[in-house]
Amino acid sequence: MRSTRHAPLLLHNTMRITDGHLDDFRAAVERAVAFVEDHGPQLAVQVFVDEERLLAHSFQLYPDSAAMVRHWELSDPYIADVMEHCSVERLEMYGEPEADVVGDFRPDVLVPRLVGFVRET
Repeated sequence: MRSTRHAPLLLHNTMRITDGHLDDFRAAVERAVAFVEDHGPQLAVQVFVDEERLLAHSFQLYPDSAAMVRHWELSDPYIADVMEHCSVERLEMYGEPEADVVGDFRPDVLVPRLVGFVRET
């Protein structure tokens, strides 16, 4: 089954934290995640930090392509704040975003969905 506006998308963002910015990065991410927990369309957000290698991994599950675009619109100031303390090293998307919804967004890796489900708890 092909992903559509109504199929989930999983985004994995690997970020290189700027040397000396670990505490500021953590604070910016905590503010961003608190905002999207209250206002964002994501079904799930998880962020992991490898302090030794100064790498962070953000996993975000969206219900569909439109929700991803909505997140970017809502969260732009928070995203900009986080990006002051890191750079994107790799962006992977699992699913097939709608081209007319996502536009020029081009992940480093795009893996089509085969099958799956999202369980509501």
